Amino acid sequence: MNSTNTNSVKVTIHPSQFPDVIQRQLIEALRNSYVPPKFLYDSVYQTQKWLNVHQSHSPSRIDSDVTLVYDSVFDTVFSQAKYSDVVLIGLGCGGGQKDARCLSKLKLATRKLYYVPCDVSQSMTLVARSEVGKKLNYNNIYPLVCDLSESNDLDQLLDDLLPFSHTRIFTFFGMIPNLEPELILPKLFRITRDDDDLFFSVNLVPDGNYLTGVENILPQYDNEETRDWLLSFLVGIGIPKNAGALVFGIESSGDLLRVVADFRFNHSQVIQIDNKIITFESGQSLRIFYSYRHTKETLNKYLDKHGLKIVYSEVSQSGEEGVFRVKRDV
Repeated sequence: MNSTNTNSVKVTIHPSQFPDVIQRQLIEALRNSYVPPKFLYDSVYQTQKWLNVHQSHSPSRIDSDVTLVYDSVFDTVFSQAKYSDVVLIGLGCGGGQKDARCLSKLKLATRKLYYVPCDVSQSMTLVARSEVGKKLNYNNIYPLVCDLSESNDLDQLLDDLLPFSHTRIFTFFGMIPNLEPELILPKLFRITRDDDDLFFSVNLVPDGNYLTGVENILPQYDNEETRDWLLSFLVGIGIPKNAGALVFGIESSGDLLRVVADFRFNHSQVIQIDNKIITFESGQSLRIFYSYRHTKETLNKYLDKHGLKIVYSEVSQSGEEGVFRVKRDV
């Protein structure tokens, strides 16, 4: 590489992640007994906890066939493509490993390559920058901290950040399950243009009985590493682990099923955030986590409803993870 990782880094922060906005969102959410997903990745400490969960339980890390599925999709799509200047925009970039794989394949099909690691966590964007920096000049990496679910001007922000002619390729790996489909899919439709590509991955339920399939994958969530990660958020806001119990379960939401985790208080608890008092009563539940599990049929249904279509896909042999190339349905 022509530059090193020892220099200062310019990080663009969208107003959706300004401190005062975040504080208001957190206080309002806690008073309504739920935790928005982004707060589980907010600090360096929680980022490391999540990376440990990902390393231990993500199919893409523990199932070699899943890795081959990603490579196969990238090889198929990029093998015949020829680009000039390309920007890969990693929405919910996480640790950047999947984006790095994509960039390795894309690098062979383009003249010049840029990368925008975008996440609600500044720590995560820097982890992704470091990972991709093994393959790409750091000067061509533009970290962006943004909450896609709370922003309506990300398209314009990207134009301002990259004011030159380029082809845009978006990735959205592992994010679909942890966001409400009626919220995030319209956002993806608005941010993508007719000639953009969108690659995303989804944790699927294998063919067969839907409920049984979700029950079979519950141990991927109800485990020591995930509990440690989720409880670290509570401890961080002043709720001790012994204030209640973390309970995992499965619930329906419309025609979808999702894994949920609630913290059920066994005694009253009072915390203070930004001089605001928040009280939890004995027996009250705080929704900390949820993850939708789609089938191929439900995924197609929801994408079609919001003007998006799958143009290419591959699914792992286990049937538990799929990688999809998606475009606007124009």
